[in-house]
Amino acid sequence: MVAYWINTFTAIHDEAKLAAYVELAGPAIRAAGGVFLARGNPVHVLEGASALRTVVIRFADADAAVAAYRSAAYQEALAALGDGAARDIRVVDGVDD
Repeated sequence: MVAYWINTFTAIHDEAKLAAYVELAGPAIRAAGGVFLARGNPVHVLEGASALRTVVIRFADADAAVAAYRSAAYQEALAALGDGAARDIRVVDGVDD
């Protein structure tokens, strides 16, 4: 079943570290089969306080998303980010209609 990785930034502490992360994370996620569906700052915030960057990535299944997160290439991206941002990351299954 298709799964979605949802990454919501709750704080950005260092724009340079975030830029280094983005440069490495995109290729790492695509190499692991991820497809970016949405990314950027919200157009509207209807509930909640955060108006920071959100990313939605589709994977073949939840295991593929977790494998992408644990991959050496993505771990390198995380090392570049370091303490440059705080985030919430969730992997959720898609729905069958």
